[in-house]
Amino acid sequence: MSIKKGLLALNPPQREAAEQIYGPVLILAGAGTGKTRVVTTRIAGMLYNEIPASQILAVTFTNKAANEMRERVGSMVDSGMADDVTVCTFHSLCVRILRTCIERLGYKKTFSIYTQSDQLGLLRRIIVRKLGKDENLEPKLANMMISQAKNTGQPISDREDSLISEVYRTYQKELKQLNAVDFDDLMILAVRGLEENPDIRKDWQRRFRFIMVDEFQDTNHLQMDLLRLLVGEERNVCVVGDDDQSIYGWRGAEITNILDFERFFPNPKVIKLEENYRSTNRVLRLANSLIKHNLDRREKTLWSGLGEGEKTRIVSMPDAEKEAEWVIAEILECHRIDRRSYDDVAILFRMNTQSRLMEEKLRENDIPYKLIGGQSFYERREIKDLLAYLNLFLNHDDDVSLLRVIATPPRGIGQGTIALATQFSIDHKISVFEALNDFEFLASLTTRAQNAIEEFVSFIHRYSDSAHTDSANYAAMTEELMKEINYSDYLKKNCKTQEEIDNRRKNVGELIDGMHHHYEKSKRGLRGFLDSVALMQDKEDKEDDKGQGVSLITMHAAKGLEFPVCFIVGVEEGVLPHSRSIEEGSRDEERRLFYVGITRAKAELTITWCRSRKRYGEKHLCEQSSFFKELDKEEYEETDHETLESTPVEEDFATDYFEQMKSMLSS
Repeated sequence: MSIKKGLLALNPPQREAAEQIYGPVLILAGAGTGKTRVVTTRIAGMLYNEIPASQILAVTFTNKAANEMRERVGSMVDSGMADDVTVCTFHSLCVRILRTCIERLGYKKTFSIYTQSDQLGLLRRIIVRKLGKDENLEPKLANMMISQAKNTGQPISDREDSLISEVYRTYQKELKQLNAVDFDDLMILAVRGLEENPDIRKDWQRRFRFIMVDEFQDTNHLQMDLLRLLVGEERNVCVVGDDDQSIYGWRGAEITNILDFERFFPNPKVIKLEENYRSTNRVLRLANSLIKHNLDRREKTLWSGLGEGEKTRIVSMPDAEKEAEWVIAEILECHRIDRRSYDDVAILFRMNTQSRLMEEKLRENDIPYKLIGGQSFYERREIKDLLAYLNLFLNHDDDVSLLRVIATPPRGIGQGTIALATQFSIDHKISVFEALNDFEFLASLTTRAQNAIEEFVSFIHRYSDSAHTDSANYAAMTEELMKEINYSDYLKKNCKTQEEIDNRRKNVGELIDGMHHHYEKSKRGLRGFLDSVALMQDKEDKEDDKGQGVSLITMHAAKGLEFPVCFIVGVEEGVLPHSRSIEEGSRDEERRLFYVGITRAKAELTITWCRSRKRYGEKHLCEQSSFFKELDKEEYEETDHETLESTPVEEDFATDYFEQMKSMLSS
């Protein structure tokens, strides 16, 4: 497509944004307003205005976004014109900068970049060398704490735990001795390099005279510092973003970067993109009515030329089980009657824990699905830990499960001892559990290690007796197991944020609730439950050859995506907004998250909430989200599960249904 055609395809605000090349520019691009088209047309226009490609820099957050932008610009200009445009991620840009200045920071120019596995390997060696093989500081936890300290700028020495401080100092010292940096260091050192070296800073400012940043609402303070250092006196900087979709504050994103853009780059040209090309007006007016309650925002009102559309449905459910059954029944009807592809449908939720029941019901009904931006429920670490314990209780020869749980949580059996037991089992062609019971093996260990192993073996035997009894309540047994091993505290110690702690605990609660449900309905005992879980993880029939399937997705992962039919489930007080939002002062971000969820829907939107939910087998009452009070009543209709179930099928609908069924059968 030529640049002329590209400009003609834009609406007036989009065209203004694409043609505004000089000076600071802030493009406020609302959800679904075609920002990618504007950004790529703007770059193509710069090239046709004879701005050298080598002077243009576009920064994105992911390699995928960078590749897509590069390809789209290339398709809009003559062959080879865009080859020298730099389109890259923040981290990639920092690597380029450091190659020119890292020697002045005490590193060699040929520095290495350590991946997460490299970091964990180094931390593991440091922990063992400094603190002994039986030390229970997890390398993953140490890595999380170090990363958090680097990103927040909070010195690790401020922490009460002197152990992590010592590990951190040694880690940084040895990284430098190895002439290596980790991903967090890339940003920190690039900013430092430009701040401390005006000559190098000037070189980069001369090199990139025109700078663009996409998804600007997601930038943190370090990325803002980097941008300010790169922008030269001409101030040809253009940022594109939407403060209403700033939902990553918990990850360090600073919404003030976009709200206070004028403070960093005075007198910018501010252009609003408000025409939405995705959703109907009813969906957009619902979203507008919600987000206007955020006072600290840049005013914008989305509208669409796609017509009015249908009202949103808000449906109350008696419980989570009924919610999942009803949503899946609606999806089946949507597919069979309305002939919608499963790819057209998305189920959105606030927390990963809400996916378990939906996954189960989708599988029961043989509906293909894909989990976007997250793990399947049974692939989560804490779930795999507990299932490994249960499998080991039933089968002592399950080496994979034993090796997973023997030091989870740590119980005085070090990695060296575990390695010896594994090798002994290989040499003698026995299971690791048999090795732990072997007198010859035990005799080779210290008294301390022997005692720890004897306690572990006794513990496994004790739970095995209950596990092999078909009538035993394995849900209650698992709760007792968690208390005995203090699993909740172990989870807490190995999480980076309070949100991660809450999510993992809720995942465990979901597992226990699922076990209670299975125990009440099935007579097959723990083995039957574990068999059903194993079958749940068989992915062979999850998607057909075209990768079709209902999308299961958190609202955080949904940003940038769109679906003709959306179900937002579990919208209850304490879930959305999250219970922590009031004490942390993040209620506005929760509202933005709901706004993002609503604006994923192109045509049909249903929002559900439950009047009660089970937690650890006990029923708890729920309230609908307080955000419902902020929604425009003209744009939705409210009902409940009981009303929908008791409403008779209309004659016209029934006739139409049978006609379609006959048509399907005949074809």
